[in-house]
Amino acid sequence: MFKERPKILLAEDDLHLGILLVDYLENEGFEVKLCKDGELALKAFQVGRFDLCLLDVMMPKLDGFSLAKGIRLKDKKIPLIFITAKALKEDKLKGYGLGADDYITKPFDEEELLWKIKAIIRRSPASITEMISLGEYIFDFHNQSLRLGEKTKRITEKERDIIHYLFNHRNQVIKREAMLEELWGENDYFLGRSLDVFITKIRKYLKEDPSIHIENVFGVGFIFNVPEK
Repeated sequence: MFKERPKILLAEDDLHLGILLVDYLENEGFEVKLCKDGELALKAFQVGRFDLCLLDVMMPKLDGFSLAKGIRLKDKKIPLIFITAKALKEDKLKGYGLGADDYITKPFDEEELLWKIKAIIRRSPASITEMISLGEYIFDFHNQSLRLGEKTKRITEKERDIIHYLFNHRNQVIKREAMLEELWGENDYFLGRSLDVFITKIRKYLKEDPSIHIENVFGVGFIFNVPEK
């Protein structure tokens, strides 16, 4: 799924659980740095490069919430998942207030954790290829632009996200409901109308290359037809 092994910082004082998670995640294609307390994890983060942090809440020397604050001083966007033995609403609200992307409560299913990690890394800008070829166009995700020859079209953040979603599901049926849930977090009539407006605009942006087009699938969604190279 990824071009290189994503690197995870795992802060977990239960070494038995930590070692099991390292073995499991590395077998699934990740590189994992295990730290047995919050202070060691913060030092590792300050000198290393990571794609996601998996933080136990209750740890010696520096708890997961304090560790997250230290991590956020260096990187405000890196994904965070908290691991906790408590399912208290107050703890979850505190974690989300620190910018947590998700929460998982012990005991948990390893496969559930794996899919949470994959989903979050997939959405993370750091994991997204910067330049994508769309027929004769070059789609620049980070600079929010479409380039055709010497002409560059600046696009909005939402237009960028829609084009990226279409590209990731190119040449296959895309269900409207799934697209709305992924890009807006919910699915209703008015968001569907908004999506239609965006699709109309994107069609205009791409009209100079007839080899690529967005096809309506009645009652279902779309197909983003792109020639495979």
